[in-house]
Amino acid sequence: MKETVALQKPTLESIKPSFGHSFTCTWFDADHQNNNQTWHYHPEIELVYVNGGTGKRLIGSHVSYYQKGDLLLIGSNLPHCGFTEKLSGRHTETVIQMKPDFLGDEFLQVPEMREIQILFERARGGMAFSGNTKKEVGNQLRQLKEQDEFDQLLTILSVLNRLGTSKEFKILNANGLSLEAIGRDNERIERVFNYVRTHFKEHISLDEIADLISMTPPSFCRFFKKTTNKTFVQFVNEIRLVHASKLLAEHHLGITDICFECGFNNFSHFNKSFKKFTGQTPSAYRDELKTIIQ
Repeated sequence: MKETVALQKPTLESIKPSFGHSFTCTWFDADHQNNNQTWHYHPEIELVYVNGGTGKRLIGSHVSYYQKGDLLLIGSNLPHCGFTEKLSGRHTETVIQMKPDFLGDEFLQVPEMREIQILFERARGGMAFSGNTKKEVGNQLRQLKEQDEFDQLLTILSVLNRLGTSKEFKILNANGLSLEAIGRDNERIERVFNYVRTHFKEHISLDEIADLISMTPPSFCRFFKKTTNKTFVQFVNEIRLVHASKLLAEHHLGITDICFECGFNNFSHFNKSFKKFTGQTPSAYRDELKTIIQ
């Protein structure tokens, strides 16, 4: 019998810059870890730089696995959770949070801010940056900790302008995501996300998940597809496959063991699903990682 757990409501995170500041900068490392692993959202735009290491992206309805660090820009009220489960060695995480109008509405309307205006609009779906953009911006963000408040502001403006002119990005929720809903609908979808993150290794029936948010299974299926542009089964399997990617990269478990550890109960189905999701079989994926490391 599945253990009954208390349901955790989605969290509206309250972010308050210290007096005299229009933004927040937070740094995490092995001694000071980001423990906010639940789905949450806030009106502030969030810029996250993970210096090295691997981890999971869970932003909106997008789930994926990254290697060699990450650089993300997350728009206002876009649900997400912490990106690093454990930091060690040189791996660090920098998080900057700011209101879209953190410099005032009039300042954002000047012609020189046009690229940043477009950037904030794109960030509504979540953005992952790569290539030279990630490297250059990462170097700038690492310097923030040693700067005074005024230089930090100048650096953040420079970074936003660099991101606004970059072509090295991917929109994570490219097919759209209905995240403008407030109140009950927002609470429902985030409750589902939180539950799946906790129970993805187990069988989750439609009856079970629909009952969780007081809906019938057919109504839930329509609601979930309309909100995320994915079926519920597709979303659960993506969560499982991202976890499989992590285990293939970081552990020495056999591929059959990983299949069952991630919640799949059929090895053939796991192989086919993993290849469709990543373009490679689990064994080829692991072999390629070994080659990269060597």
